[in-house]
Amino acid sequence: MPSPAGPAVGKSDPDALRGAARGGLVNLVGAGVAGAAGFGATWLATWGIGDQARVGAFFTAVASFTLAVAVAKLGSQTSLVYWPARLRTLGARQELLRCLHCGLSPVAVLSVAGSAVLGIAAGHAPHDVAGPLRVMAVFLPFAVLTDTLLAATRGYRALRPTVMLDRLLRPTLQLLVLGGLTLSVHSGTSVFAAAWAAPYVPAALLAGYALARVHRADTSPAGAHVFTAGRYWAFTAPRAVASVAQLALQRVDVLLVAAWGSLPAAAMYAVAGRYVVLGQIVNSGLAQAVQPRLAERLAVHDLPGARQLYQHATAWLVLCTWPIHLLVAANAGAYLALFGPSYVDGRPVVWLLAGAMLVATACGTVDMVLSMAGRTRWNLTNVLLALGTMIVVDFALVPRFGATGAAAGLASAVLVNNLVPLAQIRHLLGLHPFGSATRCAFLLTACTCGVPPLVADLLGAGPVVVAAVSVAGLGCLGIGAYLLRRPLTLHLLKGVRR
Repeated sequence: MPSPAGPAVGKSDPDALRGAARGGLVNLVGAGVAGAAGFGATWLATWGIGDQARVGAFFTAVASFTLAVAVAKLGSQTSLVYWPARLRTLGARQELLRCLHCGLSPVAVLSVAGSAVLGIAAGHAPHDVAGPLRVMAVFLPFAVLTDTLLAATRGYRALRPTVMLDRLLRPTLQLLVLGGLTLSVHSGTSVFAAAWAAPYVPAALLAGYALARVHRADTSPAGAHVFTAGRYWAFTAPRAVASVAQLALQRVDVLLVAAWGSLPAAAMYAVAGRYVVLGQIVNSGLAQAVQPRLAERLAVHDLPGARQLYQHATAWLVLCTWPIHLLVAANAGAYLALFGPSYVDGRPVVWLLAGAMLVATACGTVDMVLSMAGRTRWNLTNVLLALGTMIVVDFALVPRFGATGAAAGLASAVLVNNLVPLAQIRHLLGLHPFGSATRCAFLLTACTCGVPPLVADLLGAGPVVVAAVSVAGLGCLGIGAYLLRRPLTLHLLKGVRR
């Protein structure tokens, strides 16, 4: 990838940080709704489908569908942020339409082909998986276009379409339809699959409308010539493979547990790890707010500005996600009991994943920083290394330990996928996430949400007491965040209107 052109900027941009903070807040609100709706959808599917083996089949189909979506997107969820943001910053607005056509046309064609392939492949899947997978295949193009069209709107710094459609509308529709099924009659997995995938249809249509609006409203400078299809695909090709491998890190383990273990074990693993998705949604929400601004800073060699964005975004990420991982780990038994007594044995899965995710979130959106620096090939290598690590560990442990073995595999992969790029961006750009705001967030969350429940548990307190201590810790976290709002740069959120 050629080096970015443009003037060097010698100091950080407080407006970029303020914009990232406010955009991040909007996305975090949406992430909270999406996370709660996703958790609710998992709970409804678990209770509505009933039998643990059929629940495992449903989540196996969901994992297969999600992987197919990642393949069909061709890495566009990164490229369609990076390139529009770059073209707008460097004064090449007249090349935006060509960029959008270059990125969206192949994705649209491949998504239709992928739908047909997935439908055919469903015929070779186990019977319990084939039905829901065949139904989901119909909705594959809509899911692919939803993600790619919304990514393009973020390249114009428009975060509201992503929040409204992907964080609010689609998850809420999923929750409502699944809730209706659960409260009505006992439905099969294929009906639940249709209810889960159908909300992508209105989301895709509205995403196309949103992109057309933000493109027409764009007033960035024009005249420069920096875009070619060759440069677009040189950036995108490694990211296309990396995005599939990245998603495989999150989804393929369910398939491996189903194949090397059993469908009930796959259900156990999917349910125990469901809370991790909430942290990932928060991570994604912050990354989407920071990503276009980081691309703009790096396009003009503004390393101080990029460092400031990265470090403060990491502090906000820790502040939002560490309480989730710490408190779910402390209350693992109560969390799993929500899905039924047969899932309570999955506590080791929760503990392993929580430990790995604490390290991952401490590294911030490190893979996104590497991609926005143009090092998509490095990113690809890292993700493939992490995926290989997970498969090797799963192969060794899943047949014997089931869901716990898969959790060990994912935890190993998460560590590789964050610590390796952390070392790379430190070497390449001199960037790291551990600024004063990040250290403050570490201490605040650990002292309020980590230490008190752990001490209560070690002293032999029952689950009710541990839960009460956890709630009190959250209250202390809120008070501490307010008192430390300036070191944490939360004061930048003052006056948010959208």
